[in-house]
Amino acid sequence: MGERGGREGEHRHRTRQFEAFVAGAAGRLLHAATLLTAETRTRNPRAQALLTASLAHTYAQWDRLRGEDPYDRTRADLAARFARTAWRHHRGKGGVLSALTPQERLVVVLRLYEGVAEEQTAALLGLPEERVRAVCARSVSALRGGGQGTTAAPGRAS
Repeated sequence: MGERGGREGEHRHRTRQFEAFVAGAAGRLLHAATLLTAETRTRNPRAQALLTASLAHTYAQWDRLRGEDPYDRTRADLAARFARTAWRHHRGKGGVLSALTPQERLVVVLRLYEGVAEEQTAALLGLPEERVRAVCARSVSALRGGGQGTTAAPGRAS
C-alpha cells in the first residue's frame, strides 16, 4: 500500500506542477496559436484545438522534461502541429496576420511575438537561416503595407 500511495502522491504533485504551468503559460500560448491560425481573439476554435493537443503532449512528456523548459517544449510542439496542418489554415478568419501565408505567420510568430532566435527558428522549421530572415522581412513589409502580397508557396509551412 505504501508504494501505491507514493505513486499517487507523485501523480498529484505532477498534476499540480502541470496545472501551475498551464495557469502561467496558456494565455500567451493561446495568443500565439491564434496568431498562427489567423483567427480572431474571440473566435479561435482551431487555435484552441492546437493548444489543447500541444498541452496534452507536454503533459504526457512531463516526467521526461528533465530541466527542459516546458514552455519551450509546448511552443515547439504547437509550431510543429501548425506546420503539419498549415494547409487547413491557409486563409485566416480575420486575424491580424490573415494576409500572410501559414509559413509567414509561423516565422513572424516565432521570431517577433515569441522572440525565438533566428537560428532556433530555422532549426525548428527545418529551413536555412537566410530563408527565415527573408520570410520575416517580407512578412513585416507586407504587414506594413509595403508589399503587394506574399510570395511563399500557399499552404507550405515547413
